[in-house]
Amino acid sequence: MIVYRKGRCRRVQKINGIEELRGVKCDVLGMGKSNLPLIDILIGAGALVTVRDKKTRDAFGGICDILEQKGVSFILGERYLDGIDTPVIFRSPGIRPDAGSIPEAVKNGALLSSEMELFVSLTKADILAITGSDGKTTTTTLTHLFMKSMTERYARGRAYVGGNIGTPLLSKCAEMSEKDTAVIELSSFQLMTMDFSALRAAITNITPNHLNWHTDMEEYIAAKRKISVGAGLLVLNADNSVTADIARERGKDMVLFSSSKSSYEDIVSPSMENTFAIFARGDDIIYSDGRSEKLLLKISDIKLPGKHNIENYMTAIALTYGLVDTDIYTEIARSFGGVEHRLELVRELDGVKYYNSSIDSTPTRTAAALTAVSGSKVVICGGYDKNISFEPLARSLCESAKCAVLTGATAKKIKDAILGCKKYSPEKLLIIERTDFAEAVTTAHDAACAGDSVILSPACASFDAFADFEERGRFFKKLVNEL
Repeated sequence: MIVYRKGRCRRVQKINGIEELRGVKCDVLGMGKSNLPLIDILIGAGALVTVRDKKTRDAFGGICDILEQKGVSFILGERYLDGIDTPVIFRSPGIRPDAGSIPEAVKNGALLSSEMELFVSLTKADILAITGSDGKTTTTTLTHLFMKSMTERYARGRAYVGGNIGTPLLSKCAEMSEKDTAVIELSSFQLMTMDFSALRAAITNITPNHLNWHTDMEEYIAAKRKISVGAGLLVLNADNSVTADIARERGKDMVLFSSSKSSYEDIVSPSMENTFAIFARGDDIIYSDGRSEKLLLKISDIKLPGKHNIENYMTAIALTYGLVDTDIYTEIARSFGGVEHRLELVRELDGVKYYNSSIDSTPTRTAAALTAVSGSKVVICGGYDKNISFEPLARSLCESAKCAVLTGATAKKIKDAILGCKKYSPEKLLIIERTDFAEAVTTAHDAACAGDSVILSPACASFDAFADFEERGRFFKKLVNEL
């Protein structure tokens, strides 16, 4: 709804249709991948667009010239968040909602939104939404594969995937109908300011992460929890203490999954209403409503290794049960080899397997990766510091690795955590520090013997040396293939 005020620019309270932004001044904060389609759509709608970004004009090449020809203005440089006074503000996920003059603008009546918030407000498709500290992308990919297989089987509707994964969905919004499904992965950065209702939503787990960006763990949890508001059905991890607390508070309309418990009664409290369970018993993944059980998938049919991937399948099955034919689960499980940078087997050389798990940016992810790979392991760790404790990482390395090659900005902190771990034994775990990432890979190769696995599982973000985890992973694969 747009409110007109005499002598002032238009003021937007809520965007019900993109056409409502014609003639409205809009600031777009950050010109990253997700915001470029947004800028094009705003231009097409007739909005008056100003792009603000910390980078200088030279960093964008000729794109500024192209957009200026379409009427876009730019405010670039260190003070790019000063003096925001437009009716509508679209922020990139990485920009905090309390940064710069954003709070003052919102206080004065500006609408703070984002590319993803605009998408969920405009799409006609059903939304299946996924968040969590670990497993988001694999779960999102599986959920999309299940839905895509179903739509192709019956030539009914289409399944889209996007959000924090893949192509921004806003540019496809106009072609979506009520028969379609949008599977979206959402980060805590995106969720902080979102207000929407998903048909079904899932939180894979919540463990410490991004504490260099969030003010504290409480803010991080609060952001993740926002996905549950208005969700018709909420999927939660019964084995994770934070999501188990969310389940107790919600008390109804849930599917709880567990890889450690093997019955409905062990997972679902008697006080919970309309709540279902998914669990593993032996080789079986079972769905139960408390009265009956249904076998949905054999664990031995899952191509991906590791307990964490069993949990990813449970989450995706919970999100799609009743929406797809159950034989699709087995069909996908037998063929799906995983997502790039997630325990990805790069090559085997002289009896040594090399795995790229560059996505592992927390100790919990590294612990899961080490558990999934059997045998003796040489692990490459280190990177950008997210202010997360490395004590859990130290325990995992002491229990599961024969050699830790430490590199990046956090190398010393990780080494100190290992040396302070009660389980550390210099006879069992060799610690090697290397300043250069390429040298770390060579060192890991030299430390490995036939039958070992070399795993890039940094337990840290990549920003100390790389643009993102994907660049880090690709560089690792290049180095490994050159050995």
